[in-house]
Amino acid sequence: MNPNKPDDVYLHIDADGWCAQAQQLRSPNCDVRADGIAIDLLVIHNISLPPGQYGGPYIAQLFTNTLDCDAHPYFDQLRALRVSSHFVIRRDGGLQQFVSTLQRAWHAGVSQFGERQRCNDFSIGIELEGSDTEPFADAQYTCLSQLSGALQQAHPLLAVTGHEHIAPGRKTDPGACFDWLRYRTLWAADVPPGAHNALPAFVTVAQKTQP
Repeated sequence: MNPNKPDDVYLHIDADGWCAQAQQLRSPNCDVRADGIAIDLLVIHNISLPPGQYGGPYIAQLFTNTLDCDAHPYFDQLRALRVSSHFVIRRDGGLQQFVSTLQRAWHAGVSQFGERQRCNDFSIGIELEGSDTEPFADAQYTCLSQLSGALQQAHPLLAVTGHEHIAPGRKTDPGACFDWLRYRTLWAADVPPGAHNALPAFVTVAQKTQP
């Protein structure tokens, strides 16, 4: 069994905010969350490096500050970038974790959800290896739904949204090819009978980014 490709593996987030079933590649691009802030928002992204190319080591290298920016012309604009996400789900369903869910990953940037700005403060970020213009893989939806259920067990999630919805005009991911209904249906299928209403709200309309 590939421990980084969950399939039917039970995923669990431990007390330190790590998923034992994920490949752990710890990023320095994170910091401490403020005391007393509930981790209640899940943000879905997509990423590919170079854009539209899959399977390489570059996403992990970007998040761990080890990317050789001379390896591809596109990378030149990334030299000063310091970003991370809590999780990455590869095209084959492989799961990588870069930041503990208890810490603040640098994934959302300038953003707002409802009346709250700085979504990094109270959210968990999941990157799907992909693009705005290509369907995501079956294995990614399977892993995403299982991971989401595990995160809901560990944190008081109230809502799920896309990067495009908390940073409209600046970000477009996960994009029109991401199937929100399929995601929600798969997640709900793993919830015990009678508890479907316990799923967080799926907020897929643009949130204002200015006060």
